[in-house]
Amino acid sequence: MANQENKSSVDKRNNIIVIVLAVLLVVVGVLFFFQRKNNQQMVQQLNVEKDSIKAELSRMVTSYDSLHTENDTLNTHIELARTKVQNLLTEVVQLKKASYAQISNYRDEVNTLRGIMRNYIVQIDSLNTRNKILMAENKQVKQQYTEVKTQNKQLEDQKKKLEQKVSLAAQLDALNLTATGINRKGKDTPKSNKIEKIKISFTLSKNVTAKRGSKDIYVRIQRPDQLLLVKSKDNVFKFEDLKIPYSAMRTVEYEGAQLPVNIFWDNTDEPRLMDGTYTVDVFTDGFNIGTTTFEVK
Repeated sequence: MANQENKSSVDKRNNIIVIVLAVLLVVVGVLFFFQRKNNQQMVQQLNVEKDSIKAELSRMVTSYDSLHTENDTLNTHIELARTKVQNLLTEVVQLKKASYAQISNYRDEVNTLRGIMRNYIVQIDSLNTRNKILMAENKQVKQQYTEVKTQNKQLEDQKKKLEQKVSLAAQLDALNLTATGINRKGKDTPKSNKIEKIKISFTLSKNVTAKRGSKDIYVRIQRPDQLLLVKSKDNVFKFEDLKIPYSAMRTVEYEGAQLPVNIFWDNTDEPRLMDGTYTVDVFTDGFNIGTTTFEVK
């Protein structure tokens, strides 16, 4: 009788163990199923992001193929940037299994390359805009020339001479024009890695025939590679029936006497200045009143 009770107890305990093991097996199976499902979802998400990066890089390569300019230096920089994009695209295409860290790094690189491409697009748009303006000016000059020929040339020449004399008599000059790089302490420096501002200094000449009152003075700073330093493509002024971009400007009150003027280009938020000779032109009242150069090393 006691043996039967012991056997029954053992059987009962074994059944409980079997049930517990079965439950654990089910739980483990369920956990494995959900873990596998989660892993599949993660892999799917990474593949979607990888495909997105590939598509964006492909679009960037296509965009670079459409970028054209007459500036050889800019074309060289554009080709180098395009090569970087193409190399990154090849690397992404050849990637078999992507991790979150890799995808994150690729996304950062894509954002950087996109910013570089946008900068080149802005520069090319600026150059193309100027070319269109020059073409329009050429067309306008030809049209004016044709109209002038139909008029009395002698009277027209006399009129132009009188207008030129009046304009030249009222033209101002930028005396003692200088341009130099300055560091954060306001000291002159030619070193490109130290320049935070470019300072343009001159004195407006005395001229009793010039118009008095507020005068807008514009400065154009041209880099050694002939590109213009500009803050915005909307920064333009009228010059000889054209609207041309400027680097910096200042409004002064002119009363006919000599007037010292300082104008600054702020380079703190810009890339490091390239080495070489920079050309500075100063304009006011529709005239180029002075030109100078300075060196950056």
